[in-house]
Amino acid sequence: MSTDVTAKSPAPAPAGKGGPAGGDGLLQLMLDGMRRNMRQYGMLFALGLIVVLFAVWTGGDLLLPRNVSNLVLQNSYILILAIGMMLVIIAGHIDLSVGSLTAFVGSMAAVFMVKHDLPWPVAVILCLAMGALAGAVQGFFIAYGGIPSFIVTLAGMLIFRGLTEIFLEGQTLGPFPEGLQKVANGFLPEVGPETNYHNLTLLLGFALIAFVLYQEWRDRKRQQEFALDVLPVKLWALKLVALVAAVLVVTLLLASYKGAPIVLLVLGVLLVGFGYVMRNAIIGRHIYAIGGNLPAAKLSGVKDKKVTFLVFLNMGMLAALAGLVFAARFNAASPKAGLNFELEAIAASFIGGASMSGGVGTVLGAIIGGLVLGVLNNGMNLVGIGTDWQQVIKGLVLLAAVGFDVWNKRKVGS
Repeated sequence: MSTDVTAKSPAPAPAGKGGPAGGDGLLQLMLDGMRRNMRQYGMLFALGLIVVLFAVWTGGDLLLPRNVSNLVLQNSYILILAIGMMLVIIAGHIDLSVGSLTAFVGSMAAVFMVKHDLPWPVAVILCLAMGALAGAVQGFFIAYGGIPSFIVTLAGMLIFRGLTEIFLEGQTLGPFPEGLQKVANGFLPEVGPETNYHNLTLLLGFALIAFVLYQEWRDRKRQQEFALDVLPVKLWALKLVALVAAVLVVTLLLASYKGAPIVLLVLGVLLVGFGYVMRNAIIGRHIYAIGGNLPAAKLSGVKDKKVTFLVFLNMGMLAALAGLVFAARFNAASPKAGLNFELEAIAASFIGGASMSGGVGTVLGAIIGGLVLGVLNNGMNLVGIGTDWQQVIKGLVLLAAVGFDVWNKRKVGS
């Protein structure tokens, strides 16, 4: 960007002596870049800080390979829900029914597989279809019936919870077939020569590093082509080093235990797929448009009702997937499953950068928000903090995240 210079402006300082090319100028550029991207990187920095805090507090137990694997397995269903919830919030809505829908789908999976001996792949397809249908029905009332999403999904929360009790007859039902259990609790198979690490996990980790580097380079190049602001080169390089280091550490930790959990691959596919849709696909831009400015989106030709309908259909399918993963992980369907899952998913979305007014947020942000909550839960359990204080601390973290978002918006606006 060009800057007008009047006759009274001082001459630029030589490189290396405080000018734009010097140390002070470079530092200012880096600070400006961080300030512009504070929303994007604030929670990522907070996640790193929380990990370091609990790693020290627990004497390194938080970062034990077994515990890192457990972190992925314990939070997989919340992360799946958070991805769908982020899209719902970006579109300017809310979904209170996902916890009950998770329990309902889990109960139907148990009825199909345990009571009626249906093959588990067929039962999984039927359950995903049921979740999509439930989301579509709610989306129809919201998009085409004009009923607020809060009311529709509140009704859905009560309906699905009641249906869960009816189909399970108030009892826990299990166990599930071994094949489905492996999806939720299993790990990738060992291949290749005998080493101290899980070879397939190492290979996937290095492939992910290459993908991250390529994606960052591609995004920077595209921003430069459209004359958009980009991070200074040194700050961008520091970002790449941090990303590569984080992926490498997690890869080595997982590879030194049993390898990557299968459900982690499911999360990776969802993250990459929905991330691409929200960044590059037309439907993704339309979701941001109707959440950011609905009247303007309508005038631009966006079919807001269709987009809203599809967002809730997608949320229903992801809730069904989360229900299958949760039920298979605990090897039983319970009438009390999914309690407060909707609140966890909503909290993860807001901690990850979503805005209550809609139009703002990323799929990666939902994952980061979910991991913040997951690391907090795991770390506080390891150090022996009671569940009462855990609720207080998580509430304060949510309040701080949203308060930081409001403060950051005011700073940018001023």
